[in-house]
Amino acid sequence: MAISEIQAEAFLALIKSGQDLKVLDVRTDPECRTESIDYPFIHIPLHTLDAAAFAKDYHAAIHGQPLYILCRSGGRARKAAESLAAAGLGEIVIVGGGLGACIACGTPVRKGKTLSLERQVRIAAGAIVLAGVLLGHFVSGGFFILSGAIGAGLVFAGVTDWCGLAMLLARAPWNQDRTQSEIEKSVQTFNSKGV
Repeated sequence: MAISEIQAEAFLALIKSGQDLKVLDVRTDPECRTESIDYPFIHIPLHTLDAAAFAKDYHAAIHGQPLYILCRSGGRARKAAESLAAAGLGEIVIVGGGLGACIACGTPVRKGKTLSLERQVRIAAGAIVLAGVLLGHFVSGGFFILSGAIGAGLVFAGVTDWCGLAMLLARAPWNQDRTQSEIEKSVQTFNSKGV
């Protein structure tokens, strides 16, 4: 079970060459609804990916072709690749730099009308910091701790590329209303492409 990495430019060249690539996007539902590559892919968020079931269902169907895994920046794609490799899936290729690198090199994308998860995090973090400052000034100085905790969380998210607030918002009701139906539609599209 081999895991390798491809740069976004080389991935774009493969797309342009007309090859039938098998692509798995493991970003959250809101991220996928906000923007995604303009190429057929299956969407299974990392937090719902059952690696053993995926490997069992798609191992024979892939016919030795590599599975390209995409996320926002590469971290979740690596986690998905490791779990799929451990489950016995064949050749796995991580798209280096994720969707961000793909966009930077000119890969065609589809834009949705959903407020991006990143913007939701900025709005929520800003609102909590503002509330902490106002409550700290007008009610009790102890509320300044709230603003400090959000600041520490943002530093942690920047250093580790893991944001607890983003994961919490991804599970919010307004971001969950279509997850299952979109996953099923994605699997159906993936299957209809002869996978």
